[in-house]
Amino acid sequence: MYTFSSKLKTFSIILMAVGILGIAYGFLNAPKDIHEVEKILAAESHGGHGEAHHEEAKAGGAHAAAHGEEANAAVSQHAKADEAKEASEHEEHLTHVLHQLQNKPWAALYVACIFFMLVAMGTLVFYAIQQVAQAGWSPVLFRVMQGITAYLPYGSVIFFIILVLCGLHFNHLFTWLADGVTDPKSANYDELIAGKSGYLNFGFWIVRAAIFLLGWNLYRHYSQKNCLAQDEANDNSFYKKNFKLSAGFLVFFIVSESIMSWDWIMSFDPHWFSTLFGWYVFASFFVSGITMIAMVTVYLKSRGYLEYVNTSHIHDLAKFMFGISIFWTYLWFSQFMLIWYANIPEEITYFVTRINLYNLPFFGAVVMNFVFPILILINTDFKRITWVIVMAGIVILAGHYIDFFNMIMPGTVGDQWFIGVPEISSVLFFLGLFIFTVFTALTKTPLLAKRNPYIEESKHFHY
Repeated sequence: MYTFSSKLKTFSIILMAVGILGIAYGFLNAPKDIHEVEKILAAESHGGHGEAHHEEAKAGGAHAAAHGEEANAAVSQHAKADEAKEASEHEEHLTHVLHQLQNKPWAALYVACIFFMLVAMGTLVFYAIQQVAQAGWSPVLFRVMQGITAYLPYGSVIFFIILVLCGLHFNHLFTWLADGVTDPKSANYDELIAGKSGYLNFGFWIVRAAIFLLGWNLYRHYSQKNCLAQDEANDNSFYKKNFKLSAGFLVFFIVSESIMSWDWIMSFDPHWFSTLFGWYVFASFFVSGITMIAMVTVYLKSRGYLEYVNTSHIHDLAKFMFGISIFWTYLWFSQFMLIWYANIPEEITYFVTRINLYNLPFFGAVVMNFVFPILILINTDFKRITWVIVMAGIVILAGHYIDFFNMIMPGTVGDQWFIGVPEISSVLFFLGLFIFTVFTALTKTPLLAKRNPYIEESKHFHY
């Protein structure tokens, strides 16, 4: 049985505590009204805009002095109309920026929450695939996978709460949830969003979320229950139950995952869509889940656990890390290249925004998720070296967090982004919670699925 190290437990609690403080700071520090936004923008511009307006006012005054009284009256009337229009547009702009800055701590929380939840989900899918494939190499890793998926219920509850708060207008993350966007009489009316309102409405949206999260967690619960029961059984009945359960789950997952990616990520940009998006999101969290399995396995092995795990098992996990990284890159390039080549305005705007405003994280994610893995993990010998797996794993996980950052932030905070206290604190909190729940779960069950039909093959697996 695994014993949760007191140092690691303390470390996870410290991460959560620091994370909560930073998240609270982010919310408290967000601007409350447009006057605070005006001060922030003025500080950022260093007075440049003020000087420009001063020069314009001087020029306007000189121009008015050169005309007669009638001309002055006419200019004054037009000037007042222009000033009123400018004031209205300025206030509208300030309100828009206010919403973006208020979204910033919410968006940071959302990105970290969905990322760690989907890392656990990627692990669960990998586990289900191993069950259905009747893989002989992986049963010695099943309890590691089950330990990682123990985070899923906690992550799901927090994520669902965030979705409900979005629907209750605690934030402005989803523009299609804003007041009046589907009402033709409203100033906020959006024809495209109104056309999708039969699908994109809060009631239907939150019900879909509840069904997906509940379905995933039920599979996690019953598959683990069957796996543990198999340890005490005299036949393979529980293994067979898991086989059928896993096959059904994968069908449910492939449908729910596509819809989930539209609902929870793509709808941040409700005017844009991509038929590849579901696969793209899947590849991102699937490789992250596999990477997490490798990282936890390497850690447990270094602490003297998992006696039957050898370099061949590590090598196979590294092969999946490498292969799915290539798959992610294929989907990234396919989506980008087709939209770029077609150059259709309503499609290309998605990438124009990210290239212009998120240049570093956008291309940085490609380097971290493709260039780095292919250079490091293409070598067969490197796939067996512990420090290489750890280094590659850290870069891949960080790279896919940035990938989710790129998918979510432009539609929620626009150009008002930077990696600050809310972003770092959110990652620290969910990382701490992840470590605490995963390693606590590992202490509750034996680390070897001893009655799995393929356990002997897995113990003696060599490649």
